[in-house]
Amino acid sequence: MLAADLYASGHQEIAAWDLQFTDPASAPSRRVAHSGVRSAKSAAAALADATLVICAVTAPECVCAATTAAASIAPNAAFLDLNSVSPTTRAIAAAAISAGGGRYVEAAVMSPIAPARIASAMLLGGPHAAAFLPQARQLGFAGATVFSDIIGRASAAKMCRSAIVKGIEALLTESLLAARRYGVEDAVLESLRDILPVGDWRTLSRYMIGRSMQHGRRRAAEMREVAITVREAGVEPWMSRACAERQDWAAAREHADAHPSLNALLDAILAARSN
Repeated sequence: MLAADLYASGHQEIAAWDLQFTDPASAPSRRVAHSGVRSAKSAAAALADATLVICAVTAPECVCAATTAAASIAPNAAFLDLNSVSPTTRAIAAAAISAGGGRYVEAAVMSPIAPARIASAMLLGGPHAAAFLPQARQLGFAGATVFSDIIGRASAAKMCRSAIVKGIEALLTESLLAARRYGVEDAVLESLRDILPVGDWRTLSRYMIGRSMQHGRRRAAEMREVAITVREAGVEPWMSRACAERQDWAAAREHADAHPSLNALLDAILAARSN
């Protein structure tokens, strides 16, 4: 998605590296073959002469990716870290990039990425954030704003937001599966309109439960980073830990997401539990 938007704005010297490129049949290998992006043979090859490195990996790979990049990053190249991780994880990644001579910028993505794509709302952080902002805007990151010159504060905002968003996904999944089993899902959804007037709760529920099924593994990893963030703030992360479990659980039932309606989706999940 980012590559397509960068191409559209005239920036076409783009190389990519993913660990799964070593498998020609992997999803990243198939996608890069149709993206117009140069598929590099290694991280070092992808970073050669790059003035900007965009890191977008799953949360557990953040530090490893930064450490790998630090070995090859060009002097003073910007390293834009888009990963959903805790402030502590950010600090470790930032230290690795700084030691390698790069300029680390954290980016906390504060909205779903699909609607606005590269122009999504992002909070930039770290001592290089302000200097990077004009370049970010020129590249198409229209929703980027400087949040803090301290590494980790933007991530803290992101993690605390994720506790709510991913938590609601998990709660809706748990509540509506039980409600469907009892045959009371319509009453539950109707009652939510008085508590949180967000519009069509049925459509919203179908969307949010489906997101857990499509992206549950990544969300579970993110919620474990949320738990780290909450714990380091001196609060026991009971809810965040439970949310990570529910997101993993949802990902294992991804097949049910093929059903377009909420009731059919819930029925498919319940049927799978019965078999």
